[in-house]
Amino acid sequence: MLDLTKLARQMQGLSQHLTLEAAASRQRLELAQQHLKNAYKSQQDLIDRQEKWRDRILFANATPIEKLETCIDIPVPPKVHTVIATDGSQIAPNHHEIAYCYLLNIGRVVLHYGQNRHPLLDSLPEVFYRPEDLYMSRQWGIRTEEWMSFRRTASEATVLAELACSCASPSDKDIPTLAMVDGSLIYWFLEQLPLDARDRILPPVLEAWQQMRDAQIPLMGYLSASRNVEGMNFLRLSACTHPVPDCLSFCPNQLEKVPCKIFEPLRDTALWATQLKPGQRGPLWRSNARILELYGDQTIYFCYVHVGAEIARIEVPAWVAENTAMFDRAMGLMLAQVQKGYGYPVAIAEAHNQAVVRGGDKARFFALLERQMIKAGLRNVGTSYKEARKRGSIA
Repeated sequence: MLDLTKLARQMQGLSQHLTLEAAASRQRLELAQQHLKNAYKSQQDLIDRQEKWRDRILFANATPIEKLETCIDIPVPPKVHTVIATDGSQIAPNHHEIAYCYLLNIGRVVLHYGQNRHPLLDSLPEVFYRPEDLYMSRQWGIRTEEWMSFRRTASEATVLAELACSCASPSDKDIPTLAMVDGSLIYWFLEQLPLDARDRILPPVLEAWQQMRDAQIPLMGYLSASRNVEGMNFLRLSACTHPVPDCLSFCPNQLEKVPCKIFEPLRDTALWATQLKPGQRGPLWRSNARILELYGDQTIYFCYVHVGAEIARIEVPAWVAENTAMFDRAMGLMLAQVQKGYGYPVAIAEAHNQAVVRGGDKARFFALLERQMIKAGLRNVGTSYKEARKRGSIA
């Protein structure tokens, strides 16, 4: 149990720390606003410096595609439209359970508006129990639990493409449709994976995106409470005190104490909260994350949107961002979803609700598995003594 009496003694020090941090954050925000205003006039020069010295810059940064002062009202979506979303959950493998296996559950949602059609709300479960599923990742030094989450990412994209293609029939081709996922389309975790492991995750995802591209259904990643700093890092180019942003020459081995690192830990969302009004988006950016070199012509663009409750980061592939009509329509559908969901896209929230595996679901899953094992003639089927004791604690 948590001893609240002992915990209360630490609260005073925590509150004092947060008060000081809030004051420092306000100062950093004012400084960032000043650098942003300065960048309005020197934007092209900063982009040129960024492009010229990109191989010598050691921090992730993005390139603004539109003017930094851009604040565009998001258009009202058509009444007749369709929104698709997927999300995933899992039951992790556990040596103390009756069998060592894991389960992926992909929630599927298709919401039709103004069409008098029933929605789709269900999930697709899949059990993995073969040795190649359970132990393959260990050859690359990747734990099974981590590998499970990577495979879930690929499955979410594959299922989303299947739903999108089913909504691209001749009878539905004129109905505006949006495919949404929760989280980033930039899979940063791939940078740390060996090539063989990466080739089992990324190609299926890119193939699924290509299917949506062929069906002309825009794909969008929605990030709530984003911690990204790619936009702030672009402003670090203007804060650089050296003649050129050559980090390797002027600031080697000094990533934590460099003159341009004056905004940290300020996030992009904190800055754009001061620039945007509800229902507006900021400028479009192209991410320069190194992993995107493997995405081919499906590199990722993003912008920040004031959705009312917060500043959300919206990510789309290049083929969506470069099609102005498609992009604007997708933004309108996204904002409508946030409004219907009282601050968060209702389709993504429902996909999560369909995917989530609760305690009762987990118990029923293992009960079903136990019956199948007994039916197959296996004996001594049951959980370990440790697991049984934890479930029956007398405390």
